[in-house]
This record gives sequence, structure tokens and C-alpha cells, in this order.
Amino acid sequence: MDGATDRRSWWVLAGLVLSTALAGCAVTQRAKVGGENYCPFLGNDVCGMLTATTDKKEADLRYVNPSARWSQYTKVLIEPVTFWGGDQSKLSPADQRTLTNFFYQTLTQQLAKKFQVVDQAGPGVMTIQVALEDATAATPGLRSISLVEPHARALATLKYLATGTFPFVGSAQAETKITDSVSGQLLAAAVSKRVGGGSPKDAAQWEWGDAENAITYWAQLMTTRLASWTSGTAAS
Repeated sequence: MDGATDRRSWWVLAGLVLSTALAGCAVTQRAKVGGENYCPFLGNDVCGMLTATTDKKEADLRYVNPSARWSQYTKVLIEPVTFWGGDQSKLSPADQRTLTNFFYQTLTQQLAKKFQVVDQAGPGVMTIQVALEDATAATPGLRSISLVEPHARALATLKYLATGTFPFVGSAQAETKITDSVSGQLLAAAVSKRVGGGSPKDAAQWEWGDAENAITYWAQLMTTRLASWTSGTAAS
């Protein structure tokens, strides 16, 4: 077999590997939380309570109060989402507003499906506090090429196999704290980072599309978990 044939065979094999990987790819995927001070919003006390989770569908770090009486909660008070990026964040003030507003609106839309959204503290009300810690933009054109064009797709395979992430994707990292709106008792907290997945249907999107997909995922996950805990259908 000559060198040209070997190269063609390699590209075909790499393409098949990536196609197999893409078949099970989600729109976003969990990533390890970055930064030495990984929860500036939550603070050291709450941060020390967090433990790593093994379920890839969950937040990377999480705490759930074992004494919480979840069944008493039927309402949520959602505070405005804030941005807590460090000095190295490249997110402009305008993009910060765009993403935090999107985060708040998405949380409200999702949580309203299972809970009454209120604007005042009171009995049976959970306070939801969320901070967007950072976000990075995807590279739309190059990302599309990397998932569609055969040779570029093969190279994307190598990066995926080596690092567990695809090239040119965006990301978002956030923290959340859920408390009793009257007593302030901590009910749950989490820190999570998600990056763009390898789903071809989302290859072509605007630069903050991956960050928005991560935000939507978190809002849906929070709604599902809180609904299951307050209804008693799942253990915390």
C-alpha cells in the first residue's frame, strides 16, 4: 500500500471515529470547573461544602442540604442574574448584559412551568440566586467547518480524543445558590461549566450560541431537580 493510500485510509478511519462520537454528542457537555477561586459568588463557606459529582448530566460541584424540607416549597423568587468574571475575562459589558438577561429570562420561563414565580419573600418560597462567572465565544465559521468538512472533521477527532472537547466551541461557567426566602437557610448550591458539544445540528450558530445552550441546559436541569425534590418523586 502506497503513502497516498495510507493517508486516505487514515482520513476515512478518523472520519468514522468522529461520526461515531458525534452520534452520541449532546448540544453541550460538562467540563471541569476552571480557576483557582472557582466560586467567588458563593464564598468560601459554601464553596467548602461542595462535592464533585460523577453524573455527567449534573453540575461539576454540588451541595444539597440533607435537612431541607423540600415539600413545603411551591414558589420561587428569582433574583437578577449577576456577572462575576475575573480580570482575565474577555466578555464585554454589552455581552455580559446580553447573557445575564438571557439567563434570567430562561430561568423564569423554565421555573414557571413547575412553580409560581413571585417577587416577594414569604413562606414556601425559594430564593434563586445565579451568577454567570465567565463565558467564551465560539468561532462560528471554523466550528462549522470542523464538524462538516471531512478532513477538518478528522482533525477535530484528534482534539476530541485527546482533550474530550471539540475545537472552536464556546463555554460558560456559573454558580447558583438556593435558599429559603424567609430564614435564609441554604438549600442547595452548585458550580458548573459547560462547553459546546459536537452536535452537527448546532455547528452553525452565532458566537454566544454555546453559552446560551449551556444556560438553557442549566435552567432546565434546575427546574427538573427542584420539581422532583419538592414533589418527593426523587431523592436529593
